[in-house]
Amino acid sequence: MRKLLVLLAALAAGPVHAQGDFDSWLAAFRQDAQTQGISAATLDAALTGLVPDERVIELDHRQPEFLQTFSDYLHRRVTESAVARGQALMEQHATLLDAVEQKYGVPKTVLVAFWGLETRYGEVQGSLNVPASLATLAWDDRRSGFFRSQLLDALRIIDAGHVSAPDMNGSWAGAMGHMQFMPSTFRAYAVDGDGDARIDVWQSLPDAMYSAAHYLQQVGWRANEPVAIEVRLPENFDWRQARLFHRLPVADWAAMGVQAADGAALPEDAGRAAIVLPQGWQGPAFMVFNNFDVVMKWNRSQNYALAVAQLSNQLAGGHAVFAGEGEAGALSVADFKALQQALDELGIDAGKPDGFPGPRTQTAIRLYQALHQLPVDGYAGPSLLAHVQQSHAEAAAAGKLILAPAPTFAGPNDAP
Repeated sequence: MRKLLVLLAALAAGPVHAQGDFDSWLAAFRQDAQTQGISAATLDAALTGLVPDERVIELDHRQPEFLQTFSDYLHRRVTESAVARGQALMEQHATLLDAVEQKYGVPKTVLVAFWGLETRYGEVQGSLNVPASLATLAWDDRRSGFFRSQLLDALRIIDAGHVSAPDMNGSWAGAMGHMQFMPSTFRAYAVDGDGDARIDVWQSLPDAMYSAAHYLQQVGWRANEPVAIEVRLPENFDWRQARLFHRLPVADWAAMGVQAADGAALPEDAGRAAIVLPQGWQGPAFMVFNNFDVVMKWNRSQNYALAVAQLSNQLAGGHAVFAGEGEAGALSVADFKALQQALDELGIDAGKPDGFPGPRTQTAIRLYQALHQLPVDGYAGPSLLAHVQQSHAEAAAAGKLILAPAPTFAGPNDAP
């Protein structure tokens, strides 16, 4: 019934491709999968009767309308109820979490923080069939190579007897279980934590926790080192030094007057560290360490990595963020495209306007701030956009833009 409803909805919306095209693709994929050693039984169970799920394609192509500020991101995820529930679950599963921490060196507060952020402690693991979702995405043109590889790995997981095809559920993108492992990550790092000779990251919490800790250890986790700590910066701090890839010994930061926000001593043996300003110079500052980079291998978002650090800290009884939130208001994706385009036309290379703050755009923002004697924090808030637009208008009036056409700060396709 579900497949019929999906097909009817897809037809009503106007499918991206014809069903016959999908059937032809699926037949060719099945033949290739069989040549790679995947059993006919698994292929029958996972692929028979599949139809493309237009919802999955829509979610893959959808872009956010607004870029969240750090404070908004954090407040929606690290709540009092999330902390209280995590602490109760740490107590409930103390024996398991202590054993995992002893084996892999990953603190139980960190594991539970991942658990809370990924699936609300297992409550929201995703209800879409993973082979169906991955087949849809592998057939679609946008990232077909990546999702084809993930589909093959999902079928190998089924073939190995870890889960049945109907029970392999997850997110629209194929992330699975308590910790939202992609199939390739499952195959590379998942372990049997409960000793039953199969790996069930959906129902077995030991399997999920041991697998997550094993992954973190293998990608570089350092035991007894923090992820990130909130710091207070001295009044004369050079904002240009606050960037992720500028690493100094902790002692050097301390010599500049950087202090832990809670008054504790800075860690002396945590290696080199960076200062990041997730909401600009007016907002909170964090000192981040090697384990911050490890968390970002899990999710390439600085806000996510800081949320892991904050939830972990509060699960351990620590404080919420001390500093104020910084500049209010988030840019829309259309706003950010406008910012990138204006910088490009002012002769500061921000890359192709795509609405997202990648490293090239960050460098352009810092250069613009330095040229205009603004705090060089690399942060793009509403005030920076207004400043750039004013400079752009003045340059346009003087005929000094790099590109001849008049600026398009927001076209009809970019309207929020």
